[in-house]
Amino acid sequence: MKSDWIDPVALVEGASNSAPENSLSLHAASAPLLNMPEIVPVILCGGSGTRLWPRSRVAMPKPFLPLVGDSTLFEATVARCPADGGFAAPVVVTGTKHLEHVEAQLRGVEGASVIVEPAARNTAAAIALAACRLPEDAIMLVCPSDHHIGRPEVFAEAACAAAELAKDGWLVSFGIEATAPETGFGYLKRGEAIEGHEKAFRTAQFVEKPDLERAKSFLADGNYAWNGGIFAFRVGDFMAELAAHRPQIAAKVREAVEKGAEDGHRFHPDAATFAEVESDSVDYAVMENTRRAALVPADMEWSDIGNWQALHEALPQDAQGNAVRGSGEVEMVDCRNVLVDSDGPRVSVIGLENVIVVIDGNDVLVTTVDGVQKVGKLSGAVNQ
Repeated sequence: MKSDWIDPVALVEGASNSAPENSLSLHAASAPLLNMPEIVPVILCGGSGTRLWPRSRVAMPKPFLPLVGDSTLFEATVARCPADGGFAAPVVVTGTKHLEHVEAQLRGVEGASVIVEPAARNTAAAIALAACRLPEDAIMLVCPSDHHIGRPEVFAEAACAAAELAKDGWLVSFGIEATAPETGFGYLKRGEAIEGHEKAFRTAQFVEKPDLERAKSFLADGNYAWNGGIFAFRVGDFMAELAAHRPQIAAKVREAVEKGAEDGHRFHPDAATFAEVESDSVDYAVMENTRRAALVPADMEWSDIGNWQALHEALPQDAQGNAVRGSGEVEMVDCRNVLVDSDGPRVSVIGLENVIVVIDGNDVLVTTVDGVQKVGKLSGAVNQ
């Protein structure tokens, strides 16, 4: 595959031509990518493709599918961080199995770079890989690649507010407005306001996924927000906290980067060293341990598109709550809250409520709304 991207190292040194695709850079592998502008999007891109089976699959998981609108979730994530909005070119952290999709959908994004994880080691290590490739004073905006945000302008405002907090040494989470008593998300409890920053608060508590009654109490309380896994922090502050609370991860990731190799717009950490890195989430490793945890509220019509019902809720619906996507012809009679997604075959549905029908090639899924959490355990989803 030929690339039309610009080599970020060449940009720094004023070179007029990018390095050839996959050519080994002569610069030290541990050198920073470039003198970054204020906010550097770090996009974490992975996934097993099971919870939205059969449309999403291991070979083509949900980040790379146009599930809501014409753009894929990954493309929409990149588009939310434009250069004219004060964002640097994105740094994408992904695995080898998704590399082809990432590069195809990044084409034309000037200065974009990709860090290729040799193995999956959870979000703390993935973020640390990017941090070790950036200047210590750069502000990282960590974004999952597979979320939907219906109000991108609110996202941009929250990102700027989070960056201002990060400049002052805070490690910032987006506190996403909780609109329902969801049991599938973690929660953030809002603490006291942070002086000198508008609509910024200390994070008083990180709460694991609650049961329904506790989730209802959070909603009634009004001081709890969803934790959507979007963060902002200064590189040096993040690595200092990681070294304090998970020194093995910090040391081994740094070593893997120092021993790594540049290959055009790609960077490959040393595989043998990275294999020794402990697996932990950034929430457990850093955010729940730091004394500098903050949050910015964000009412941005967010969804993790974590199952078929979540996708249904993100799609346009008729007066009865029905939604249709895909290329197949669909007819619904006396239906309520039904989603039909067909890639070709005609689908007719009569008199059903709270049902989801999906056709992808030779695979057909029919589930109630209550059953969507079990889709990823079906043999078709597991045995791909």
